[in-house]
Amino acid sequence: MTDAWHAGEAQKWRSGRWSLEVRGDEFADLAYDGRVVLRSVRGVVRDRNWDTAALVVDRVDMSDLALTLHVHSAGLGSDLRGIVRAETRGARLRVLADLESQTPFAANRTGLVVLHPPGLAGSPLRVTHPDAAVEASAFPSRISPHQPAFDIAGLAWSQDGLDVTVRFDGDVFEMEDQRNWTDASYKTYSRPLALPFPYPLAAGERVVQSIDLEVTGAPVTAEADAVTRIRLAEGPALPQIAVSAATAPDPAPDGAATAPDPAPDGAATAPDPAPDAPATAATVLVELDLATRNWRAALTRAAASGRPLDVRFVLADDDPALVHEGALALRGLPVVRATAFWPTGPARHVSDIEAIALLREALVDAGVETHVVGGARSHFTELNRERHRLPRGLDGIVFSSTPLFHSLSTAQLVEALPIQRLVAAQAVEIAGGLPVHIGPISLRPHFNDVATTTPPMPVHADLRDGYGSALTPAADPRQTSPELAAWTVASAAALAVPGVATLAYFEEWGPRGLRTADGTPLPVLDAVSALATMAGEPGVRGDSPDGLVWAIGARTAGDVTVLVANLDRVPRAVEVALPDGATRSVEVAPGAFVRT
Repeated sequence: MTDAWHAGEAQKWRSGRWSLEVRGDEFADLAYDGRVVLRSVRGVVRDRNWDTAALVVDRVDMSDLALTLHVHSAGLGSDLRGIVRAETRGARLRVLADLESQTPFAANRTGLVVLHPPGLAGSPLRVTHPDAAVEASAFPSRISPHQPAFDIAGLAWSQDGLDVTVRFDGDVFEMEDQRNWTDASYKTYSRPLALPFPYPLAAGERVVQSIDLEVTGAPVTAEADAVTRIRLAEGPALPQIAVSAATAPDPAPDGAATAPDPAPDGAATAPDPAPDAPATAATVLVELDLATRNWRAALTRAAASGRPLDVRFVLADDDPALVHEGALALRGLPVVRATAFWPTGPARHVSDIEAIALLREALVDAGVETHVVGGARSHFTELNRERHRLPRGLDGIVFSSTPLFHSLSTAQLVEALPIQRLVAAQAVEIAGGLPVHIGPISLRPHFNDVATTTPPMPVHADLRDGYGSALTPAADPRQTSPELAAWTVASAAALAVPGVATLAYFEEWGPRGLRTADGTPLPVLDAVSALATMAGEPGVRGDSPDGLVWAIGARTAGDVTVLVANLDRVPRAVEVALPDGATRSVEVAPGAFVRT
């Protein structure tokens, strides 16, 4: 696998029956007798916008009984220094964070964050509160829109023959279901979100927190099979494959951004497809922030593909009526669906009754006929929490997806895949028979949906500086990695549950694109192209046995085409069982996909 995909190999540490991996500033896969009991423990420093300051590891001290990271925070105006330490005593493991702020700092969160593995879904959970009262609960099976546990001083559960107890000290903790963001975890964190934030850290103030983990019992073992087996079943048509319009600065690759000819009343006409428009997407998704100066230029660029448009308006708080100008600009363009979101307020990032009413009125006034959809501009989280705000009479449900909201690790990227399956299935339930359109799907968030300050705005009316995602740190170095092609096939296999109508992957070109800014195809284009050839065909779908190997197929021209992706670090022998009883056996290299 390439260095960009697996930058910085993990260090393994073992002490008695305990083991863990050091991945940068994170203690990952904390295991007892080889069985993972915590997905992760790490120290975090988050600013007023919930951006995370880097916790730089200056030195690692390692012995048989203790592992100490000497760290300092960097960026976002923070300067905290101290240690994060793991130490063992028999069946007990303690993780301690002791950080001192060198300067005044406004923080939303500072201290330890604990991640519990998603395999605990449905398991009974005992919550100990600071007053020593014990409450019987459970790790949610369905993705919980709100925190499943509050006011935490301790947690206890059983898994695979082990009884696990965790005690928290240094603050009051609570838990959230991070599967809302496609993270493969439940997260226990401090401080409670009901308290005001940001809160001040004074120069010289220390943050000292610890967790004590105790395990009894012996883990249940299962024999591993040398062959990975996936059974595919018949199903309805596979989703259409879409792509987001490029947000990168001009110039566009040659032939990729032909401006549409002007039309009466300020409308635009659809141009012929650009000469090197990717032959991958049925639709181009474009997000137009009506409060910006260059939204018209962004629409012009999106329309240059000549493909049908999925238009997402971000309403202007100061002048919501600007949506009439937005609708007017759609005249003469092949718009297949449109929606509108509020940027702030109680319905922030959601298309509520008022937003959709404004959009419908504007479309009627402009004489534009299209499907009106609704949902969340941001993650499944907001759809899950705010679905009561959606109006009736929508033609579909939309939300975006990113695997790297809370962590930028490749482990997080891969572990998100089985959670994408859960998110897609629950979104289809919420939609209640309406088609679900998932996108933009990007590695990093296409905007900061939790920022408490004004987002960066373009200075010019053209695209010399780009727009939207181009003005944020939304690019990821793994965009150019060959392994991203395998990840995209696996992601489509996870998300393409019946009821999902569209999957919109990445951008047309640029740092977040299928091609580079000069038009050079990237490896991920092969995956999107392969998926596009199967779009709309009768699908064959199945589950991944381990979250690392996935398969998806379609009946085309009387035969079944299957794509198999392997996100493991080792080659995998895979046997795919087809609906007619036939099997196909393939060897798939690490971080690759094959067609069979």
